[in-house]
Amino acid sequence: MLPSSPEARFASPLDDQACREAIRTGSRSFYTASWLLPERVRQPAFGLYAFCRLSDDAVDLGECCDDELARLRIRLDRVYAGRPADHPADRAMADLVRAHHIPREAPEALLEGLAWDCEGRRFETIEDLHAYAARVASTVGVMMTLLMGVREPAALARACDLGVAMQLTNIARDVGEDARNGRCYLPLRWLAEAGLNVEDFLRDPARTPALASVVARLLAEADRLYARAREGVARLPFGCRPAILAAAAIYGEIGREVERRDYDSVNQRARVPGSRKLSLLLRSCLQAPALATGQAAPPLEATAFLVDSVHRLRGSTPQRYSVRAHALRVLAIFERLERAQQYVD
Repeated sequence: MLPSSPEARFASPLDDQACREAIRTGSRSFYTASWLLPERVRQPAFGLYAFCRLSDDAVDLGECCDDELARLRIRLDRVYAGRPADHPADRAMADLVRAHHIPREAPEALLEGLAWDCEGRRFETIEDLHAYAARVASTVGVMMTLLMGVREPAALARACDLGVAMQLTNIARDVGEDARNGRCYLPLRWLAEAGLNVEDFLRDPARTPALASVVARLLAEADRLYARAREGVARLPFGCRPAILAAAAIYGEIGREVERRDYDSVNQRARVPGSRKLSLLLRSCLQAPALATGQAAPPLEATAFLVDSVHRLRGSTPQRYSVRAHALRVLAIFERLERAQQYVD
């Protein structure tokens, strides 16, 4: 693991700009919520997203998954050795692992999840699906939490919950698109209980009441985890809470859109309108100060390894925020929200 040091950054201002553009074009929801992050977290978050997006695209768009994964592991080796490849995302990631004590298990687990995609792996139970979501989504939640300077197990466990919830929402939204690409992420046991055969569905994807019941069940599980994750937001630095609350709210609203469309995510792709995203941003700013921590629940069995990996390392402590400083920053946020509107559609 690389130690923190005052050495010069690997990433240049042009690299920072490239990473910001990657998230602006790659994830409107995350980019919208990022407007609420403190500057000290926002730019590192862009770098983290850029590296994760680069990894995902390399596997999805490459001709040979195994070759692409091997190349990504070599790039990760170089990141952790302090010799990043000549790419903005690699240089940004090298800065992050050095400055924020990111355990290698997190990005390694992300690559493992991408390998499962390459295999076309299917998931028998919801617990199996949790394990997949832990790798492709909770890994990012853990790394984001570390960027905020938080290493508390309870906060990391809830960040993992949020990652799993978001991934389940994505799966519920993309059932038809995935099926047309020959993929099914819905738990096979749930499909069987609803009287559905996965091979028949993949041959002829169609919205049926039985399929709708499985999508509804998946969104109910996502909602359960969003509720658990909310308690963890209160464990974050004061200035980071609105952005994470907004990200959770925007993703949760995708689920509500699927519900409004009678759980038809085969013929339609749910989308949250820009005006609604802006409303959720505003509401998150107002709700964040009132959040309170509750009794810490253990992590999901599928995500416990990520929480444990952090605590095998020494790390930083969260930066403290005064109420006055937060109030001033919220005023600045509201001044920027009107400009943010151009990005939320």
